[in-house]
Amino acid sequence: MTEATVHSLRERLCSESTPLPVRFRALFSLKHVATTGDPATAVAAIEAIAAGFASPSALLKHELAYCLGQTKNEAAVNPLRDVLSDLNEDPMCRHEAAEALGALGNSENLELLKYFRDREGEEVVVTETCEIAIDRIEWESSQERQQEKLRQSDFASIDPAPPLPDSGNTVEELGKTLMDTTQPLFMRYRAMFALRDLASPPDCPTAVPAVLALAKGFTDSSALFRHEIAFVFGQLSHPASIPALTGALSNVEEASMVRHEAAEALGSLGEEEGVEEVLKRFLHDKEKVVRESVIVALDMAEYEQSNNAEYALIPEAASASA
Repeated sequence: MTEATVHSLRERLCSESTPLPVRFRALFSLKHVATTGDPATAVAAIEAIAAGFASPSALLKHELAYCLGQTKNEAAVNPLRDVLSDLNEDPMCRHEAAEALGALGNSENLELLKYFRDREGEEVVVTETCEIAIDRIEWESSQERQQEKLRQSDFASIDPAPPLPDSGNTVEELGKTLMDTTQPLFMRYRAMFALRDLASPPDCPTAVPAVLALAKGFTDSSALFRHEIAFVFGQLSHPASIPALTGALSNVEEASMVRHEAAEALGSLGEEEGVEEVLKRFLHDKEKVVRESVIVALDMAEYEQSNNAEYALIPEAASASA
């Protein structure tokens, strides 16, 4: 991967005149470079991603933070700390920065995360995310982790919480833990990701029951929790989730961070009948983050219907003119 290619991708990502779907593809290409390139090129890719935080688009910035958290690279820490600490930043972006710091797993970030977890007047979504990120970092270095037998997941993502151990829990049992509000959010997230893993592959016997159990999460009082359910549905791309996702997107009283995630999850199901029509109904939604998510989701849907091997720009071709 050449320096010129990273520079070209950075220009696409940071240009406000570039269509949003192209900027997203440039971002995913940079994430690929950040996780597979040699050390110097990986750092350059991370710096390119971080440069995108100058954008006014909360949707793009939240995706930048997510991608930085997936890099497993210490170079991503400082930009994420800056976003979390910026009280003028959109809460959705600050939440994603906190989650990304949890994904990176560095115990040196515990002090900052605890500060914002406990800060008086803090946005609920930031408080809850910091709580989960703290629990994740502490779990990472715990004795409990060494003793847990985790099922091999079909998903390569670094999740906000690891799935519960593979101890023969049924879908029904995990569904109860998922909805048990007396449990810490971290534990409920662990049940969520265990259910996700039981819903893959899509034709396994537990898939549809697990999807239906997850869909009950949309009734939870926490917008953060509901948004994570939508994110998981986006990973699964299971047709059984379409009614719940359509309901979440269509509810104009729902938090925009939930609706946007539901739109993107529907984009991953773009080859299913009727999904594109649902998305197009919200191209002129009153919420900017929802409108932008629909634009990106329709681009994803178009990709799902094509035979392209990779959604992101092919890095080698990125230096060609747009």
